[in-house]
Amino acid sequence: MRQLIYIVEGDAEVCQSAQCCLEQAGYAVRTSTTINVIKEAESVRPALMLVAMLLPNGNGLDLCRQVRENPRLAGTPLIFFLEEDGAEQHVLALESGGDDCLVKPFSPRELVARVQAVLRRLPFPVAVPKERAAELVIDSSAMKIAVRGIEVATTSLEFRLIEYLARHRGQVFTRDLLLDAVWGDMQFVTPRSVDACIRRIREKIEPDRTKPTYLKTIRGVGYRLDALASWHLTASEGCDCPACAGTSLGPQLDHSSSGRRRKVPA
Repeated sequence: MRQLIYIVEGDAEVCQSAQCCLEQAGYAVRTSTTINVIKEAESVRPALMLVAMLLPNGNGLDLCRQVRENPRLAGTPLIFFLEEDGAEQHVLALESGGDDCLVKPFSPRELVARVQAVLRRLPFPVAVPKERAAELVIDSSAMKIAVRGIEVATTSLEFRLIEYLARHRGQVFTRDLLLDAVWGDMQFVTPRSVDACIRRIREKIEPDRTKPTYLKTIRGVGYRLDALASWHLTASEGCDCPACAGTSLGPQLDHSSSGRRRKVPA
C-alpha cells in the first residue's frame, strides 16, 4: 500500500502541482483547502501532512498544534509551506511542532526530497503482499540476486544499488541521494555515474529494457524501484545506510554546480 500524504493548501495551483509531483513519486495524496481536517485525518491516518502557513479560514500554525494535541495524530510528520524565506517564519513553524519547512515556489525535486527525508526518520518495513510473488529474490549474505527465478550476475556496486532501492520500494530517489547512500565516499563520481549503473541494471533485470517496468525513471526527479523483492536477513542485519539512519551527509559532501562530487575535509 502506498504511503498517504495529506496536503492542506488554499492555493489551488500549488495544491495541484504538489499532488501531481507526489503521485508521480509513488505516494497516495489527499488534499484540502480548509483548516477543518482533523476528523478526516483521524480516519485516513496520513503518513505525512503538508500544511500551508496561511489558509483561507485559519492559520497553519493552529492546525499543527491541533495535530500535535490529538492522540491519534500526534506522531504524524508535518512539513510547512512558507510564503517567504525568513528565520522568523521557520522558527514559528518549528516551535509549533512542524518537522520541516518548504518555501514557495518550490521545485518538484525539492518537495520529494524533503518528504522522503522526513519519512526516512520513521520505520519503513519492506513487505511483499501475499497475493503477488516477488520479482526479485535477494541473498544479502552471498550478494546474489535472482530475477523471476533466474540468477543474474551483478557487480558489488550494482548489487548495493538494487538492494538499497528494494529496501525502499516505491520511493523516488534523486541521483545525489543515491550517490550518498550507495557510493558513499568514493572519489571522482558524478550524478551521471548513477545513470550508467541504472542502465546496466536494467539490462539485467527488466523483461523489456526499452520499456522499464521494475526500475523506473521519474522525469525531473530521479529513480524508483517498483519491483517486489524478498530476501533473507539474519536477526542482526538491517539497513544501516546513511539515509535509513536519518543522518545527513550535507556537511561532509560538496555537490558543486558542475555536478562533480568531492570529499570535503572534516
